[in-house]
Amino acid sequence: MGDKKKVVVIGAGFGGITIAKAFKNKNVDVRLIDQNNYHNFQPLMYQIATGGLEPDSIAYPVRRIFRGYNNVTFRMANVFSVNSEAKELDTSIGTIKYDYLVIATGSQNNFFNFEPIKDELLTLKSIPDALNLRSYIFQNLEKALAKKDIEPLDEILNIAIVGGGPAGLELAGALAEMKKHVLPKDFPDLDISKMSINLYEASPNLLNAMSKEASEKSLLYLNNLGVNVHLNSRVSSYKNNKLQIGDSSFYTDTVIWTAGVKAAPISGLPKQAIVGGNRIAVDQYNQVIQANDVFAIGDVAAHITENNPNGLPMLAPVAQQQGAHLAKNIMKLVNNEKPEPFVYVNKGVMATIGRKKAVVDLPKFKFQGTFAWIVWMFIHIMSLVGFKNKISAFMGWMTNYFTYDRPLGLIIRPFTKRK
Repeated sequence: MGDKKKVVVIGAGFGGITIAKAFKNKNVDVRLIDQNNYHNFQPLMYQIATGGLEPDSIAYPVRRIFRGYNNVTFRMANVFSVNSEAKELDTSIGTIKYDYLVIATGSQNNFFNFEPIKDELLTLKSIPDALNLRSYIFQNLEKALAKKDIEPLDEILNIAIVGGGPAGLELAGALAEMKKHVLPKDFPDLDISKMSINLYEASPNLLNAMSKEASEKSLLYLNNLGVNVHLNSRVSSYKNNKLQIGDSSFYTDTVIWTAGVKAAPISGLPKQAIVGGNRIAVDQYNQVIQANDVFAIGDVAAHITENNPNGLPMLAPVAQQQGAHLAKNIMKLVNNEKPEPFVYVNKGVMATIGRKKAVVDLPKFKFQGTFAWIVWMFIHIMSLVGFKNKISAFMGWMTNYFTYDRPLGLIIRPFTKRK
């Protein structure tokens, strides 16, 4: 990598891609490391799971992003640990040295006390997860069709979603639309009305990170779509296809877990640097506590302030703003200049619940409905990496809009839950 300062970035998510791009043509050598060779657009994962889009609509090869970047290289590898004193990483492809390290490893599912049975739950954190979920749903539909005259179908067809955040709501809305508009046409000899879609949220409100108006409107949208929403309903156990919620229960073969995430830090950091939610504590410059020249951004970082005692929210805009700012600060350090503190600018949050149904909270005003859905769609299309992906997603949504169809119900690789 030459005699220039070596900047190693772990993670090709929103933060990692942003900071690597910000170093273009700068006087540093950048190495980006990720266990996958693609960047995926996490907010649209539910579209893959429900057959609205194909994976290549929301994923893009990392190497292609950095074509023409003479000072950025990519390695596909797993990072095991960091030695901040020796300034080196232990990885699946050997030892990698650095002058400045940026940890942008994102988050992972938080199963809480369900960790022992996590393999019986379906998740939506990665493209393989989404494809597994898609296959599993359609496998169960085929199974229900084969057994419709032999045993009750409820347990096979029922779907439970645990978690009332954006991922849970977006998935519930998409599944409800699929139940209404797609499955009756694809499975005309199956009584789809026996499929029950239940969403469970432990708190009194949906979308706890958003406004009261967004929470109430999203509940109305889900109810209108036929989703059974259960608030103040903490799931206590899941065994033998029986989901237990307090004194009540729900029988289903399909439990989708969207109830929470925790950070995914790497080993070797000071114990004092790991705080609540498994996140890495950073100072106002996004430098890891008690680790010189090691920085963290995005979901994995806990930028704790008086206004944000739990750290900044785990949102893509946070990671992107931190990445762009940190690139400038590292160049200041390279040039022996004083870095500038990071200040997050909240530009708003949004969620979609279905066709022409979305909620948007901007800093100064809030709105819901069709216009919110158009804004949501435009923002997400423009945020996709790659022109082909933007066109593919737009055409997929337009087809869905006019035909009410979600055409991708292929079982290319059957999925079986591990017991």
